[in-house]
Amino acid sequence: MSASDKEEDAQENVEQNEEENPDLTINDIIIVDPDTSELDLNHGRIGKLQNLEPLNCIERLYLRWNLIKKIENLNTLKTLKELELYDNQITVIENLSELVNLEYVLDIVFVIDFTGVYFRILDLSFNRIKKIEGLSKLKKLEKLYVSSNKIVKIENLDNLTNLTLLELGDNKIRVIENLEKLTNLTQLYLGKNKITKIENLDTLTNITCLSLQNNRIVTIENLRALINVDQLYLSENGITTIENLENNKLVTTLDLAKNRIKLIENVFHLEILEEFWLNDNEVTDWNCIQKLGELKNLSTVYLERNPIANDPAYRRKLKMMIPSLNQIDATLCH
Repeated sequence: MSASDKEEDAQENVEQNEEENPDLTINDIIIVDPDTSELDLNHGRIGKLQNLEPLNCIERLYLRWNLIKKIENLNTLKTLKELELYDNQITVIENLSELVNLEYVLDIVFVIDFTGVYFRILDLSFNRIKKIEGLSKLKKLEKLYVSSNKIVKIENLDNLTNLTLLELGDNKIRVIENLEKLTNLTQLYLGKNKITKIENLDTLTNITCLSLQNNRIVTIENLRALINVDQLYLSENGITTIENLENNKLVTTLDLAKNRIKLIENVFHLEILEEFWLNDNEVTDWNCIQKLGELKNLSTVYLERNPIANDPAYRRKLKMMIPSLNQIDATLCH
């Protein structure tokens, strides 16, 4: 078992203990003004949605950063338009059908058109969701955020063909799969998972931003179809070689920081590359740095914490070899 797996298991044990031994300071909802249109209960250590019946005029109810496990007891809130439940302990989307006036829930934005009400943006980040489910009817959904949960598999997204953004970072996903029908995706975020291979992306030709940071990837591969990608984030993996970017000629930002790369190669065809992040690698050869000078649009490089950065003339050499640079590491060039 890896160190990250052990940390996650330890965190799950903590959460299980919290559930089995609830803190005595968990609070109930107490209504002081039944006629209020807005009620802010953020950071209230509230454990359950209840005692809301007196709210006969409520339009905005804020319950971020609490200990709520279930969406319930909202059926009397006929006037409610906004409901925030971000960063709780919710595992299932449910019991929202009675809220006929709802416009915003769980960072879900509803948009009104002539056909009625539909979800456009759904944010369920920072909860305890283990499975992607219950979304098949949200066919108008454009942006879906489910980061920082406990999801182990990408699934049940086939009907969401209007998605342009999918954020599944900081979960427990091991395989990139079941995305073939999401052909309108332009942004895909899968960082901080357990993914070992770049695969199953061939139909996602509209992707402009692909983030696979902090995974277990060792090879750059299977990106040939992503001809429109302009931001590619692959930092904090186990990559040793820069390769297989021949078709990705529109890349302007390439992030390969914190890998095991020794040689800069196979990037000199990226003629519009502007930002190249390669800090915390193993680059020793100044000759490959010299070739970066061919990239006339390159304005920012990060090469700190590579062996070449130990050269006393590190910054001066970089600026001489790559005249287009405006920034070296975190410091602007003078």
